[in-house]
Amino acid sequence: MKFLDESEADDPILSVVNLIDVFLVVIAALLIAIARNPMNPFTHEDVTVITRPGQPDMEIVSRQGQKVVRYQGTGQPGSGDGVKAGVAYRMKDGSIVYVPETVPETGKP
Repeated sequence: MKFLDESEADDPILSVVNLIDVFLVVIAALLIAIARNPMNPFTHEDVTVITRPGQPDMEIVSRQGQKVVRYQGTGQPGSGDGVKAGVAYRMKDGSIVYVPETVPETGKP
């Protein structure tokens, strides 16, 4: 009858079961964190992440399909060859309207 009198507190397997429960909770939390990450490799969406916006060392990371492109700001104004493409106006309701410039016809293709 000694077997019936033993308490469950002396059972060593119960502590192992508790550890397994803790590990299952940690694994579930990690899977949720991976699924909510915008740069998750398992999603098929195009994603753009901007870090430190407006700062001189701003960085833009863009993913289109399987291709990841990273742009690093230098803090210097941009330069290059180009022409003015148009004008953008901010309306009272907050929307932005782009008005393209007309290209003068020169007769050349």
